[in-house]
Amino acid sequence: MNTIKNNYIKWIKLGHIDYQKAWDQQEELFDSIVKTKIKNRTSKNISETKNYIISCSHPHVYTLGRSGDENNLLIDKSIIERDNLDFYKINRGGDITYHGPGQIVIYPIIDLENFFTDIHKYLRSLEEAVILTLKELDIKAGRVEGLTGVWVNHQSNFPRKICAMGVKTSRWVTMHGLALNVNTNLKYFENIIPCGIQGKDVTSIDKENNKKVDILDIENKLIINLSKIFKFKILDNEI
Repeated sequence: MNTIKNNYIKWIKLGHIDYQKAWDQQEELFDSIVKTKIKNRTSKNISETKNYIISCSHPHVYTLGRSGDENNLLIDKSIIERDNLDFYKINRGGDITYHGPGQIVIYPIIDLENFFTDIHKYLRSLEEAVILTLKELDIKAGRVEGLTGVWVNHQSNFPRKICAMGVKTSRWVTMHGLALNVNTNLKYFENIIPCGIQGKDVTSIDKENNKKVDILDIENKLIINLSKIFKFKILDNEI
C-alpha cells in the first residue's frame, strides 16, 4: 500500500479540445496512477502517486453518465448529427449534461489517499471551491439538499444550477469532475433535462452578472480555491 503522501498537482491546460481527446487523456493519466498503486502493493520500493488537474472547454457535446436515462436527451440523434453536436455515454456518475464554449471544465485526476479517503468530502470540496470562486464575483451560491453541484438562489424554491458535477473513482483515484457555466450559451440545455432533474433552471456567470467575464481569470481563481480547499501545491506551473 502506498505510504508516501504527495500533495503536488500538475495542472494541464488543454484549452478548447474535442471531448473524446480529453477523455482519452484522462483515462491515460488515471490508468497510470492506478498501475502505480497496484505495483506498490507488492513492491518493496514504494513510489509516490502523481496527481493532475486538467482544465479545458469542449465543442458542443452532451454526455450521459453510466446510471443516466437516455430519455433525458430531448432531441433525436439525427438532430445531433445535423447540428454538428456530439453525444457520448461515459463512465462517470450522474445523468446527462452539456459541455460547450464559454464553460470551464475541470477534471481532477488525483489519488485521494494523498489527501483524504472520503468521496462525500471530495464532492463537497469541489462544490466549496466553486462557491468561493463565485463569491469573489459577487454571486451568492450554495448547495441544494439532496442534489450535487452548485446553485444560485439556492435557498429558494427556484434554484438555478450554475455548476454540474459527475465523477468516477476507483482505488481512491478520481476522474471526470465539474463544469462551471461562465459565458455559456444556455439554449443548448433546452435539448436535455439537465442532470435528470425536472423543473430546475440553469444559469451562468455572465447571466447572473449581466456582462461577459474573462474565462481565464475565473479559471485561475477556481484552481487557486481548489488548492486552498485540498491543500495542494501546483507543480511546474504559474498562476
